[in-house]
Amino acid sequence: MKLGFVVIYVEDVQEILNFYQQAFDLKVRMEYKEHDSLLYGELETEGAILGIASHIMGKDSLKGDYQKLSINNLPFGQTMVFVTNEVHQKWDDAVKAGAVAISAPHEKPWGQTVAYLRDTAGTLIEICTPMGG
Repeated sequence: MKLGFVVIYVEDVQEILNFYQQAFDLKVRMEYKEHDSLLYGELETEGAILGIASHIMGKDSLKGDYQKLSINNLPFGQTMVFVTNEVHQKWDDAVKAGAVAISAPHEKPWGQTVAYLRDTAGTLIEICTPMGG
């Protein structure tokens, strides 16, 4: 089985699309609007597609309410991981784009460089080097 998409439900789809474009240089693959409101967008990665959906779509898709992301609350117990050899540069780019720093790039005992931050909606993100890289 292949992981095809990761979807984040947010208050402002355009804001989060802009963040990921600025922070990680991800390209917008598609956008969906209704009545001039951006309800959904997709960003290309080298792996799964990153979907950004509005809470309106979330409530409709999930047939009810759910726990919403918030930069003001503790992060959820899940992490979106981006793998790159440029951890320090991507960390700097993300912080400049508005990310909240959690843990600056540092080397783990097994040799991998990792960093943690949160996007402007509150999603917990890890940026790390490939294993063995």
